[in-house]
Order: sequence, then structure tokens, then C-alpha cells
Amino acid sequence: MPSGRTHDRITFWGLPPLMGLTYLLSGKIDLTLILVGSYLFSGLMFGPDLDIHSVQYNRWGIIRGIWLPYRFLLKHRSFFSHGFVIGTLLRLLYLGSILTLVAILGVAIAQLIWGFDWNWQQFTHRLMELIMTEYLQEAIAFTIGLELGAMSHAISDYLGSAWKRYQKKKPTSNHRKRKTPRRSRK
Repeated sequence: MPSGRTHDRITFWGLPPLMGLTYLLSGKIDLTLILVGSYLFSGLMFGPDLDIHSVQYNRWGIIRGIWLPYRFLLKHRSFFSHGFVIGTLLRLLYLGSILTLVAILGVAIAQLIWGFDWNWQQFTHRLMELIMTEYLQEAIAFTIGLELGAMSHAISDYLGSAWKRYQKKKPTSNHRKRKTPRRSRK
């Protein structure tokens, strides 16, 4: 399994080709920046290794504790943490749940202090409507970038493990077999 530094290098090496290909396919700099930004975020901070004490986990700094329940719930390198699409989706749902709880607490405190009306149903409906009508391409670019960052990590883990298994099966001795048997000492 590659080290955190190796995963970072892979993420950075993948950035120029991804940026060029995205701009070539979309022709839009804003979509390109959203995709490569989410790719970097996923590769450096939001990847599959949040299920262990890792470089990605440590990069969350003082708020890294939010990932402790995630770490305890998922086995390292399981389908649910390293699986294509499902791993990213679960991390998004997990982080979204945490952010929603913080937002609910923040709005509740603000309502107590300033006494304004807030309707979560209307807010959520309007937000989803806005994303689907005005920012659908941006949301798709963001999601693809997150998944590509996670995929580069998972694929490098898989290839690194496969290489190590291959090396173990390979004969390690460089000794040539003798053509003539040794004389026995009698």
C-alpha cells in the first residue's frame, strides 16, 4: 500500500492531464476549476484513508475528530471506504450529516437571539431546485472531481498491493542450481 506522500504525488501528477482533458472536453474554465479543485480536495483530504489515522485524517487539523465515528464504523480498505462511487458517496453523506447538524444548531441559536423565521423544508427545496436548474453542470463537475480523486487513491492502493503479492511469489534467491552435486564429506 503506498504511503500518504506517494498518494499525494499521484494526486499532483494527475492534476495537469486532468485539467487539460477537462478543459478540452468542456471548454469552460469554471467547470475545469471546480472539477480539479474537488479532485485535489478528494485526493488530499477527502479520500478513502479517512477510515484510519492517516495523512488525510491529520489534514483536517483541530476538527479531525469529526471523522472518529467514521473510522470506527468502517473497516480499512473495505468496499464502503475504498469502493468506487460508494466510498465517495458515503463520505459525502457522512460529512453532509455533520454539516447539517452544525447548521441546525447554528440556526436554532440565531433564531433564539434574533427571532427570525426559518423553514428548513422551504430552504432545502429551494436549494435543490437551484442546484438542479442553475448549477447542475457545476454539481456534476464537483462530484466527478471528488470521485476521480478517490479513484486515484483506491487504484494506487490496489496496484501497490498487487505488486507486493507478485514480489512475494517471485523467487528471491539469485543462486543458480549446481550442475553437479556437491561431494559428500565422509
